Amino acid sequence: MDVDAAMAAAMRVLAPAGFTSLIYDYTPVPVSHDGELITPSLMALANVPSGMQDLWCKGGYYQLDPVQEAALAVSRPFLWSHNGSQSPVMRRILQRKHDPVVGYLLDTKMTCGVTVPIRFDGGDLATFTAIRLDPEPNFEAEAQMMLPGIGDLGHLFHDCVYAGFDQRTRTSQYFHLTSRERQCLSLAACGLTAKQIAHEICRSVPTATLHLNAASRKLGARNRFHAIALAAHYRLLGPISQGQNLSRQHSQN
Repeated sequence: MDVDAAMAAAMRVLAPAGFTSLIYDYTPVPVSHDGELITPSLMALANVPSGMQDLWCKGGYYQLDPVQEAALAVSRPFLWSHNGSQSPVMRRILQRKHDPVVGYLLDTKMTCGVTVPIRFDGGDLATFTAIRLDPEPNFEAEAQMMLPGIGDLGHLFHDCVYAGFDQRTRTSQYFHLTSRERQCLSLAACGLTAKQIAHEICRSVPTATLHLNAASRKLGARNRFHAIALAAHYRLLGPISQGQNLSRQHSQN
């Protein structure tokens, strides 16, 4: 199921329960090496203000969103409310830096919701958030009772759409390395020297070195070892097993 169809289907389930809006996002690497939230590769919204996506994806609000920080801290669905009592995880997370996002949600009356964190073995993170616009006072208690069901719906939603993600969506866009740069770093991560990498890619040693240096510069790395560590964090390295085999072959020659 594509994302638009899945959003429509999920809203048909959520609307009778009193939810008015839905947000789903996916990021292959949720935080940078220095701990900053990374804007997701995919963000889908239903029944939210028209400018919200630009604010979150281009205006820096995603990095100030306390719900996204909370999703990194817990594994179960949680309730949040900016007009009533906050859940324990949100009380721990909320700081003054989140004021722009909280103010926006108050202004647009998007003040109560349930967020489902969805984690992967490789570190990917998706969140499924059902929101109630301008909720009545008793809605929080009702939503609290629905946490398990919304959690199941969020995971089902993700399972339906994830299979259709292309390779670009599944790859961190925080840094943009060419395929050759990624290949050279992957080989370096397996212990190959620049000379050995040049042999593997059928290019000269200066060319292999050029690719390694370009990748290091893009990553803001201090040296090649630092570049490999950063590339590993952002999951930009290729399959290790092939490089390990190559490394053994070179060591035997």
